[in-house]
Amino acid sequence: MKNSKKTLLTLLAVAINCAVQTAAAETVLRRGNGTEPKGIDPQTSEGTAEANIMRDLFEGLLARDRDTKLIPGVAEKWEISEDGKTYTFHLRDTQWSDGTPLTAEDFVYAWQRDVNPATGGKYSFLLYPVKNAQALTEGQNKDLNQLGIKALDARTLQIELEASTPYFLEILAHASTYPVPRHIVEKHGKNWTRPENIATNGAYTLKNWQPNAHMTLNKSGTYWDKGNVKIDQVIYYPTEDKNTELQRYRAGELDMTYEIPLDQIKWIRENLKDELAIGPYLGTYFYGYNITRAPFKDNPKLREALTLAIDRDVITDKVTGAGEKPTYSFVAPGINGYDNYVPEYASLDKAARIEKAKKLYEEAGYGKDKPLKVDLLYNTSENHKKIAVAVAAMWKQNLGVQTNLTNQEWKVFLTTRTEKKQTEAFRAGWIGDYNDAYSFLELFQSKSGLNDSGYASEKYDALLAQAAQEQDMAKRAAILKEAEKMLTDDYPVAPIYSYVTKRLVKPYVKGYADENVMDHRSSKYMWIEK
Repeated sequence: MKNSKKTLLTLLAVAINCAVQTAAAETVLRRGNGTEPKGIDPQTSEGTAEANIMRDLFEGLLARDRDTKLIPGVAEKWEISEDGKTYTFHLRDTQWSDGTPLTAEDFVYAWQRDVNPATGGKYSFLLYPVKNAQALTEGQNKDLNQLGIKALDARTLQIELEASTPYFLEILAHASTYPVPRHIVEKHGKNWTRPENIATNGAYTLKNWQPNAHMTLNKSGTYWDKGNVKIDQVIYYPTEDKNTELQRYRAGELDMTYEIPLDQIKWIRENLKDELAIGPYLGTYFYGYNITRAPFKDNPKLREALTLAIDRDVITDKVTGAGEKPTYSFVAPGINGYDNYVPEYASLDKAARIEKAKKLYEEAGYGKDKPLKVDLLYNTSENHKKIAVAVAAMWKQNLGVQTNLTNQEWKVFLTTRTEKKQTEAFRAGWIGDYNDAYSFLELFQSKSGLNDSGYASEKYDALLAQAAQEQDMAKRAAILKEAEKMLTDDYPVAPIYSYVTKRLVKPYVKGYADENVMDHRSSKYMWIEK
């Protein structure tokens, strides 16, 4: 009896010791992630915070490496027909995290779901190059089986395009094109992304989700490339207050921040310079005007006046201060093979620009005796607040505009902005989904789900349609530039500056690439060295 008891105790001690050793060996990456995610459904989610998480949980036909170059994802190889209209993808032998085989049908289901108006997908316009995608999205065609995507067999996927599309491969790494598990979605409906229900095909699985607290992801045991995934667990922390995020980072609760507070950048440069990571970012920070309702509807002179009255140099030098560049056009600079349209007012000195703004303001029907009263909406963030306060002061000083600042929590903000029922002017930002001017300009197509200004122009839509099919890259760039000129001169938005990424990263976090212009920083490419 004693020997048995001793043996049992010995075995228990060994088991406990092994468990402790295993736990100690596990590596955890704690990431700040800005706002609380509105959702992690690939076909319905929007926003950078959501995309960061989905890139860890899911994988599309193609993926991006540490430097954002396109690489094979679920598709290990593919062929393109001579006319450029038919793509055939050969899928890896892989599975969902619940052990169910992942097949070509999962992509068919996801893409049909994306273009189905009932889904409410924000990025369905990305699939417009696919045969019948636009007609299905707009409800002109209701037969989802006519979408130009079909499974030839379990591991062979064929996609037919309306016309040869030079940038088509670029969109296949976007979250909206990720597959989803049909057996899970149909069983659980809108609740399919809950931790107890979800199945994923990426490097990580969702362990738990405590709203406004954290999301915990565990390394997937079914991911096809799990052998190269070094981080065992990733914890995302939503923190809208950047000063609070900084405090958590300094206290050792975060390994990397989402951003940094603008008012602390001088202190950070002096005290944490070796941990400050600043790099180029393919994105534009801008203000939008809701042109579907007063006061901006049918009043382009008013929109132009407010746009000209914004001193971008003051904002980038005195407010942001991290290397952002003033911009006057919507397409971010640095796009491959593209030369931005720059409006005439960009070359005017400050005095001349303000003088022109005042003249336009009066012509729009406003002045000292009749000041514009406008609501400016931004999502909760000290950084966004500082910019909004600065812009409101400029509008007041230069034109006499009375601005009411309104902030909303991220989820509410997105809904308000999309509905266009209350918004007048609003904060926004756009990060290129791929390195092409089209990725910026397609946002303002009449039927785009992310066109929160309500801009609608048949001519503009026609130019983008023409560019989408143009095979001569020089001619295509010229068409896109003409579209950008039209958009800029109609003033549905006021571009303010080009983004840079700015965050703090602990020295022991390896695999963080500084020259990552799209800021796609998948956890699977990082590791910890302490």
